[in-house]
Amino acid sequence: MSSYQQLPIIDLTAPDLHARLHSAAHDVGFFQLVGHGVSAEETERLLSAMRKFFALPEAERLALDNINSPHFRGYTRTGDERTGGARDWRDQLDIGAERAARVPGPDEASYWWLQGPNQWPAALPELRVAALAWIDRLSAVAQRLLRELLVAIGAPADFYDPIFGDRAHPHLKLVRYPGSAGDGGDQGVGAHKDYGFLTLLLQDQVGGLQVQRADGFFHDVPPLPGAFVVNLGELLEVATNGYLVATNHRVVSPPGATERFSVPFFYNPRLDARVEPVPFPYASSAPGITADPGNPLFAEYGYNELKGKLRAHPLVAERHHSGLLTPA
Repeated sequence: MSSYQQLPIIDLTAPDLHARLHSAAHDVGFFQLVGHGVSAEETERLLSAMRKFFALPEAERLALDNINSPHFRGYTRTGDERTGGARDWRDQLDIGAERAARVPGPDEASYWWLQGPNQWPAALPELRVAALAWIDRLSAVAQRLLRELLVAIGAPADFYDPIFGDRAHPHLKLVRYPGSAGDGGDQGVGAHKDYGFLTLLLQDQVGGLQVQRADGFFHDVPPLPGAFVVNLGELLEVATNGYLVATNHRVVSPPGATERFSVPFFYNPRLDARVEPVPFPYASSAPGITADPGNPLFAEYGYNELKGKLRAHPLVAERHHSGLLTPA
């Protein structure tokens, strides 16, 4: 049996939480989270609304096409998102905090384009209710988890509270993988790291998520009923100078016409947040952050997210933000 049969399982209510959380975050950067308090009923409300959305006629989904949103909100049809320059074989609905559009002035940061309203299907009002409730619910779980993680490494629990609050920039995706592309390509989502603080993923029982482990290979993450798959984003790696690790992961498309559904939630700070190094007793043993010339990291969170959005959604970028694109 492979030693990588399963990711570490972390119970938020366990008496040895801090020791286990420290090990998982430092050694792996991924774990399965249980004891989080999110009920099966809450989960089913979201999943039921999500399944109804993807069952809508294509014309109703395309009415929410994210190419209409300069804020990168709305529906992305299969194959229109890119990771590592290659298409991702999935369709999805991107949702964030429901706020008025902010068009940046000439002296303001361009990342303010990321703030704006969501697009919702008129025929499915329960989706808006369920999705916004999920953002609030998982924001609370992620806030608690981040505080426990900081305590686990000997840092002040509230160190990053000021950069979240009511202006935080959470991001929710409702994702369907329709099966294989039919041309031999199996990239559901290409290998990448997330660029926020924490990601909490609800995955179904089909599987397909893979995590790169210490041996350099990608290993399957077997679904665990009732658990969230948690991974650390690049901001935590930067904040701890590499002591906590952001790990590459990807999704392999399910075979044939098998559908897979997943709901990743990204716990992100304010767009204008500057991520200061966290003080903790293991800082002297931190290895430094991973250097990637093709993926520079910025001090202000918003520039990191905008960089990722411009790459991932080229159609939206070309229509609304051509002045922000780097010439080829």
